[in-house]
Amino acid sequence: MRLILFGPPGAGKGTQADKISGNYVAAHISTGDMLRSAVKNGTELGTLAKSFMDKGELVPDDVIIGIIKDRIKEEDAKKGFMLDGFPRTIAQAEALNDMLSSENESIDIVVSIEVNDQEIVGRILERAKIEGREDDTEDVVKNRLSVYRNQTEPLKAYYQSSGVLAEVDGMGTIDEVFERIKTVLSRVEQ
Repeated sequence: MRLILFGPPGAGKGTQADKISGNYVAAHISTGDMLRSAVKNGTELGTLAKSFMDKGELVPDDVIIGIIKDRIKEEDAKKGFMLDGFPRTIAQAEALNDMLSSENESIDIVVSIEVNDQEIVGRILERAKIEGREDDTEDVVKNRLSVYRNQTEPLKAYYQSSGVLAEVDGMGTIDEVFERIKTVLSRVEQ
């Protein structure tokens, strides 16, 4: 299965991705994890990415697309993958479609986790305290939500028109949300 896990920052994508990857796909590809690792390790990509991440802005398409293109060619991703944090723009979605169609493949499902903004801000600020994530200040979170609404949320309509979008209520416990996700994924497996 090739799926995209979609939703605003703080919707619980990372948490749900861990549960999904243990049950449905071989490769969990998180651009956020890949970028944070690059920043932590002080790589050239990390330094470049940090300048955008510190302001709550998206890392440029060419950087992210290159990372994803290399990653989905790895052996574990050939059996199926879940993208978490990519695509974030229509241009990235189109680039992904081009990558996959060149291999006669396509995205099977896009799971959009829906959570209201007030809950998101609270979740991210709490996570920042627990994990010590310096990029999660209230101003940065609000900017990230604004960027998401303007640049990423239009992907819902893009994938809706392709017939692969499934919206899932992201409010409730981790297990409740996962049960809802399992329900939509079971439709793809049939």
